[in-house]
Amino acid sequence: MVLLQIDWALLFEKLALIGAIITASLVIAMYSTWGERKVAAILQDRKGPNRAGPFGLLQPLSDGGKLFFKEEIIPNTSNKTLFILGPCLAMLTAMMTSAVIPWGNQIHINMFGIDRTVNLQIADINIGILYIFGVVSTGVYGIMIGGWASNNKFSLMAAMRGASQVISYELAMGLSMIALLMLSGSLSLKTIVEQQIQGSWWNIVYQPIGFLIFIICAFAECNRAPFDLPEAENELNFGYHQEYSSMKLGFYLFAEYINMFISSVIMATLYFGGYDMPFVNEANLSVNLAAIIGFVALFGKTFILIFIFMWVRWTLPRFRYDQLMNLGWKSLIPLALVNMFITGAVILWRQG
Repeated sequence: MVLLQIDWALLFEKLALIGAIITASLVIAMYSTWGERKVAAILQDRKGPNRAGPFGLLQPLSDGGKLFFKEEIIPNTSNKTLFILGPCLAMLTAMMTSAVIPWGNQIHINMFGIDRTVNLQIADINIGILYIFGVVSTGVYGIMIGGWASNNKFSLMAAMRGASQVISYELAMGLSMIALLMLSGSLSLKTIVEQQIQGSWWNIVYQPIGFLIFIICAFAECNRAPFDLPEAENELNFGYHQEYSSMKLGFYLFAEYINMFISSVIMATLYFGGYDMPFVNEANLSVNLAAIIGFVALFGKTFILIFIFMWVRWTLPRFRYDQLMNLGWKSLIPLALVNMFITGAVILWRQG
């Protein structure tokens, strides 16, 4: 009889890391709503939230309380099981993508009789990028199920738009990643970060076209303007969550901001060195101090990319649906293929 040996310390370590990442993602998503209003106010020359607490910092708590205590309405003609499953699935897939992201280097814990080295990554798997693409591709089911289960023609039409948009732009995003993988030779996000730390430059220097394609596709994957066609209120009322209220609506809204946060972290990891802090020699620092500096560096890069998401939303007008599809199929996919061929040619030239 084979007995299953459980490393309880490792299990507790991973559960604590999961809890910390989920909490941080929810808090950042919550205050991204405040940040977006402030960015919009700056661009439109007004103040933005300034009533609830100092500088309006309590406004996200007020909005969350409103959603939590609102009456929950489920349409009589809806498929109630799928109606509930849709927002839950959207929220679950948004959170799952963070499992393979390296949030920093190792930290050393030596207190209360505990002497452990903890990796700031839930799972370092050698197919990390494939895992992210797999989870992201299932996220569209949350939109599709919610739109179909609502039994509303506007919701269904918006859900079909969302599904088509995600499927179309995943192709260009995947092709842009192939060029990066040709350079790194690994699907592990940890390995990609370490290669950038050990090399002379970050991947953004070697793959500027790939990054441009990736960030445009990230806008479409997150349903962010100017690609927010599933939520085009001038055409489809409220979009795929037309019939939702209370925290079910809150789950859809939170999932969008969590997706924006995780997409920014992934771009910072793949193209901007992850937790690498430029001009800082980590060899001269203690393990814990280097980990803290790397964690702050990763979040600094992430917040800059989140600002770009918000800046673009309040700067560019929404695309028409035919323009959205033409950009994905006729521009980004051919450009990604050209970038992949050029990368392959440069690699062969260097090896020769």
